[in-house]
This record gives sequence, C-alpha cells and structure tokens, in this order.
Amino acid sequence: MAESAPGKGIACMLAGGLLLTINDAIQKSMTADFPTGELLAMRAVFMLPPIAFLVWHAGGLAALKVTNHRGQALRAVLVCLSSFLFVGALSVMPLADAIAITFAGPLFVTALAPLLLREQVGWRRWAAVLVGFAGVIVMVRPSGTAALQWVALLPLGVALCGAIRDIATRHMHGTETTAGILFYSTCAVMAVGFVTAPFAWEPISAAQYGMFAINGLVLGGAYFLLVEALRLAEAAVVTPYKYATLIWAVVIGLVVFFFID
Repeated sequence: MAESAPGKGIACMLAGGLLLTINDAIQKSMTADFPTGELLAMRAVFMLPPIAFLVWHAGGLAALKVTNHRGQALRAVLVCLSSFLFVGALSVMPLADAIAITFAGPLFVTALAPLLLREQVGWRRWAAVLVGFAGVIVMVRPSGTAALQWVALLPLGVALCGAIRDIATRHMHGTETTAGILFYSTCAVMAVGFVTAPFAWEPISAAQYGMFAINGLVLGGAYFLLVEALRLAEAAVVTPYKYATLIWAVVIGLVVFFFID
C-alpha cells in the first residue's frame, strides 16, 4: 500500500493546480491556430520525454507493468474524453461559464468517494466543497442563459469525467506507478489526436514547436503532481484544493497584465 500523507498530497495538488493553470494559459494562446486533435497530439508528444525520464527513475520498464488493466483503460478513456470535451466547450461558450461548470468536479468526487472508494466524507468536507464551488460561481459570474443551454453539458461532462478519473487514479494507488499511469494515458491521448490528422492538421513553425514543447513539459509536471496527490491522500481530502486554481488564474492574469501587456 502507498504511503498516506495528506499534507504532502495537498501540497502536490496545489502545485499541480498552478502548473495546470499555466498550461491552460499557454494552450488558450494556441487554440486559434490548431485544431483540437493536433493540439492534443503534439502536446502529448512533448509530454513523453519527461515521462520516459520518470519511468527510468522509477525502475525502467518494470514501472510500466500493468496490474489493474481495467483501471488503466478506464482512466485513459476518461482523459481523452475530458480533453476533447473541454476544448469543445471553449469553442461554443464563454470561458467563464465553462470554467465555472467544470469546478463541479470536486462535488462529484465528494459524492462518489463514499460509494466507490469507501472513504468517509464528513459534513466539514461537504461544507468546504460547497462553499468553494459557490465562491467560484460568484467570482466568475457565469451567465444564467448559457448555463441552461445544452452546451453546458460539455463542461459538466468534463467535470464528471475528471471526477471518475480521479477516483480511478486513487483506486490504482497501491498497484500502479505514477509514471505508468501517466504514460498510458498520454499515449492514449496522442493516438486519438493523431487519428484526427486526415481531417484537420495545420503546418507547425519552429516557434510553435517550442510552444508545444513548453506546453507538454508544463502539463506533464502538472499531471505528475496531481496523480501523486491522489496516491498520497484520499480523493475527498485533496480534490477540494483544486479550487486554488482560481487563485493561480488571478495571479497569472495580474502578471500578464502588469509585466507582459
């Protein structure tokens, strides 16, 4: 069994959220130039080298041994679905609305954890999650009309996929390595992305290859920390700290406004 360390798990979740927010900012700047499949495929390509290093550091090919085949397959499918759904949501609805609805994820995790993981969820955790979600809704002010349209199902699907993915990750914490979990999910996204190549693919400049490389490295680091968080602590404990990504988004926005613009 893996070490239980809630403090370390929370720290990993906060750091992973920061890197994930940086990745979102980079990815947003590239969505206008590339179709979804190409963006996800190239990002995955540049995630593989650091993941390969993690595999080597974790013991080589032995780190890729799969014990929970069903869990690995389920997580890979969920990562693919959530990636495509989120980019699709951004193309048809305001960013604030999409982000606000995806923050329903911790609610799903908190609700499902007692059923699927047999984790105890007390009223304090429920209160923290509900207050955090209410704060997000107030701060981003999603429009009432968009939330009632069918397109709202896209980010809601992202939240549900992400919640089940996190629970599946936690369920594998005693048998699979972090490097192995990342490797198979990344390969799945890359394969699905390249399948879309005959339908839509844009030429890539040298500078854009550099952006893809940065994007892949940052996202790889984010996913590593998020998986580690779920290995080190119960899902219902660490997932509410995903709301900290809103703070990171505000900080990054201020940095861009004052020092770049």
